[in-house]
Amino acid sequence: MLVIKGGKIITVSGDTIEDGIILVDGGKIVDVGVGLLIPEGSRVIDASDKVIMPGIVEAQSRIAIIEEGVGAAGNDIDEATDPSTPHIRAIDGVKVNADEGGLVAALEAGVTTVQILPGGSNVIAGQAFVMKTAPKATPDEMALKIPSGMKVNLTDSPQKRYGGMRRTPSSKMGVVDFLRKQLLKARHYMDRLESEKKPDRDLRMEALVPVLKGELPLLVHAHRADDITSGLRVCEEFGVRMVLHYATEGHRVADLLAERGIPIVHGNVFNIQPRSWEKRELGYSTAKILMDAGCKVAVTMDAMSQVIRLVPVAASLYVKNGMSYDAALRAITLTPAEIMGVEDRVGSIEIGKDADLRICTGDPLSIHTKVSMVLVDGKILYEA
Repeated sequence: MLVIKGGKIITVSGDTIEDGIILVDGGKIVDVGVGLLIPEGSRVIDASDKVIMPGIVEAQSRIAIIEEGVGAAGNDIDEATDPSTPHIRAIDGVKVNADEGGLVAALEAGVTTVQILPGGSNVIAGQAFVMKTAPKATPDEMALKIPSGMKVNLTDSPQKRYGGMRRTPSSKMGVVDFLRKQLLKARHYMDRLESEKKPDRDLRMEALVPVLKGELPLLVHAHRADDITSGLRVCEEFGVRMVLHYATEGHRVADLLAERGIPIVHGNVFNIQPRSWEKRELGYSTAKILMDAGCKVAVTMDAMSQVIRLVPVAASLYVKNGMSYDAALRAITLTPAEIMGVEDRVGSIEIGKDADLRICTGDPLSIHTKVSMVLVDGKILYEA
């Protein structure tokens, strides 16, 4: 039995507990509260002057799939050879060696769960998956959910890539038309699977069948309000679930997104490159407007490499710009876990959940706070 004793426990899902105790066994939280009986022979971590929160959950990440410091040989995020690659799997591109810079940075910052997404150029980019950041021998051992969604790009990227090659799609109309045709083709494939004369196996179409069945969401990446509404239109036409990523102009259509019940992964507000026209309204206020409208909103750094350290800093800047403290903390823990469908395992400190914990010297969102210790599945993976 492992015992974390005496700290301020921010459960996220419930009340904050002062001078609390967390009991961990078999990698799971078996009890949390005040004045709990500590079993004889337990290993005790004294956290009497610390703040304990759930491990941070990042719903849009590129660590490990873009390997730090390796260059082109380590960049496996984008199969930019065809606008439709639904059969491409992010899990086949990640590198889980213990010295991968992004994984090291994540653990040191207390980011314990990430969703890795493929592709930036294709209309249908491929399958995302959710994994822990604790290095193991294979990505499969680190995975929480395979796959977790199908990434779709309604940003400017597809027409820039393929229009420049004088290929379809070369316009916004072409991007949406291409997406609709692929989904229609997948529907016909799905219908034939249920008929007596089954079709030859088609990996591209096979990957889209769970989307059409409602088992996987489309992870729609869009900045502009008109691209967001195009995504809504297509998802409604084919009866598929949608999770909106980026949502730069989400404030323009906040009521519509709330009415449709669309979960949102908002960011990256730290974008330091010259902003394109589609990102001209990038800012912190959008997330609060979406929340006020009734949307479920997670915060992302869209992180690769060392940038993942800045997730709590980003959350603090959302607070500075009007979001409540509790909402910001939830937006980097339980809310992204809920959006990805792994809230039964991570995102809050509750009995039965994985013992993924971030132990800090003070306010978890303060730039002055240091991370003292990080546990994943009840094992100490980082200690300052």
